[in-house]
Amino acid sequence: YVTNPTARASPYTIAVPVFLFFPAASAFFSHQPVGPMALSTATIGFPRIGVKREMKFALEKYWAGAIRQDELLEVAQNVQTHAWDLQAAAGVQCIGVDSTLYDQMLDTTFMLGLAPTRFKDFTGLDLYFAMARGATGVIALDMSKFFDTNYHYLVPELEGDFSCKNPNFIPLLEKIDRAQQQLGKNKAVPIIMGPVTYVLLAKRDLALAEAVDRLLPTYGQLLRKLQQLGCPEVQLHEPALTTDAGAAAQDVYKNAYTQLAAVGCPIDLVTYFDDLSPEAYQTVINLPVAAISLDFCGVPGSAAGNSTLANIRKYGFPVDKRLGAGLIDARSVWADDLPACAAVLQELTSLGINNISVQPSTTLQLLPFDTAAEAGHLPAGLLSKLSFAVQKLAALATLASGSVKPADAAAAKAWGQPPDGPIIAESTLPGVDPDLLQRTEPFKIRRPKQPQFHPFPTSSIGSFPQTAEVRRLRTLLRNGSLSQLDYERLIDQQVAFAIGVQEAIGIDVLVHGEPERTDMVEYFGVQLGGLAFTLQGWVQSYGSRYVRPPIITGDVVFNKPMTVREYVVAQDLTTKPVKGMLTGPVTILNWSFPRKDISRAAQAAQLGLALRKEVDALQTAGCRIIQVDEPALREGLPLKKDCWQGYLGWAVDAFK
Repeated sequence: YVTNPTARASPYTIAVPVFLFFPAASAFFSHQPVGPMALSTATIGFPRIGVKREMKFALEKYWAGAIRQDELLEVAQNVQTHAWDLQAAAGVQCIGVDSTLYDQMLDTTFMLGLAPTRFKDFTGLDLYFAMARGATGVIALDMSKFFDTNYHYLVPELEGDFSCKNPNFIPLLEKIDRAQQQLGKNKAVPIIMGPVTYVLLAKRDLALAEAVDRLLPTYGQLLRKLQQLGCPEVQLHEPALTTDAGAAAQDVYKNAYTQLAAVGCPIDLVTYFDDLSPEAYQTVINLPVAAISLDFCGVPGSAAGNSTLANIRKYGFPVDKRLGAGLIDARSVWADDLPACAAVLQELTSLGINNISVQPSTTLQLLPFDTAAEAGHLPAGLLSKLSFAVQKLAALATLASGSVKPADAAAAKAWGQPPDGPIIAESTLPGVDPDLLQRTEPFKIRRPKQPQFHPFPTSSIGSFPQTAEVRRLRTLLRNGSLSQLDYERLIDQQVAFAIGVQEAIGIDVLVHGEPERTDMVEYFGVQLGGLAFTLQGWVQSYGSRYVRPPIITGDVVFNKPMTVREYVVAQDLTTKPVKGMLTGPVTILNWSFPRKDISRAAQAAQLGLALRKEVDALQTAGCRIIQVDEPALREGLPLKKDCWQGYLGWAVDAFK
């Protein structure tokens, strides 16, 4: 028996049985280093959608009444089992038990018993999905982007003087029990959203400190129950620590984790999406937790780089804690530079850090499932350079095995630096003539040349609904049942309908309705050079909504006009002006998997130059009004405000 090493004279300290016949296993179980350095492996999240999108189809059947609740839960459990099997087969020693029917923040709200009062008439899964999707006479929880990712979460509502009156731990405890039976108790590690991040992402009336205090007794109850199940530790995810708001909440974190650590259940405090500020880092390394997991990668191609390794060099790392080294880039589809990762590990050990868990930089749910699904679709030369969630597991195991020869010291020194060097951190677009960012004529000369309207002219943003008929035509074209010529003829009928509707109701500036476009990014991406599209590269956006982000594989180039044909068809049907409709360069970039060898600014510049040629083509065709959509411009803002100026500089210049 070994006593929990993080327990501090607590009544909840327990003796934990270990494997007596396998010293290496027992040392891992108690998180003590084996020999001069202990390299273990861990995951902090994995795709929850199923290798063939099983969760999407099961959820939509359930909502349509085509399957029962028990059938839905059976699919969910099968998806979980397969994900755990993959991680175990890859040799991961500490598997984060991750899954959801819809969203992990919603799971936390449901578990804590914090459903808003308007849902008081609902229970069980009816309550869960009413919060997610709404119900008759009851609106759903708001949805928002999860930090700077393309994943959406359901925003908790902490009403007034709230309390966790009816927490429900049963779904989580049953899931952990199943994971333990499948993996063994020493491998199955619960994943829970941390209390401070949960409150920071919520709507609330109370001050942050008071709101977090209201949650701590319930979190403590949960930790005790997980401890009773024999969990070796619990991952508490606190990505808000990487933000300005999290960094400003140091006292709240100290109070919260001092109270939670007193329970006696070992805690792995997990942060990701960016590095910690120096102040936040110094706070975190002094919290009474068993392990600290840090993101060593950040945003691929970011001008800000990542300072996690620099923080460790400057401020050290406590010898009584395990370091979760997030070296495998879980936000990039590109294969990792394992020799460079090994060089970082070598430096960490030279700094006296001997208990290290090699793990992804963040949850792998942000990546597609498996590159094997793209064999025969993507070029073999490209496929060999890609690494999706399953391949990241293999990289994890290889790196931790000690078989990778470290790159020279220069690789560790360069780790975390912007790909094009610090100059790109300024608000400039590399490789772009500054004259292209300026208007050729002043406004007072331009304006009379532009279309003139009565006060308050009307228009719409763009696309008409993608009807079942439009989707049917696209399917027929894809499977070869419809020729390109016939497809275009039938699509033109949809355009004519859109023009007719707008003319009938008196709209001033018309749109063609975009029936030919499946997705505002994909439509342009498949026609530009330098981007690739997968067959099965799905990632969860929210609930059952999955997307296939394009992959920027090389320099982006303009091949031929992409929107002119449909514009001409529409304009020939009316005397009113029809808008050209383009997706902007920053949105294409932020909704894609970018390159890592050059900066995001350089990629935005290439996209902007390519789209500029499309603008020229539309103008040549007679188009006088062009709309450029940038819905994702704000989504790409860095998590720390002191990095905003650089991002907004090149993002706005790319639009120009």
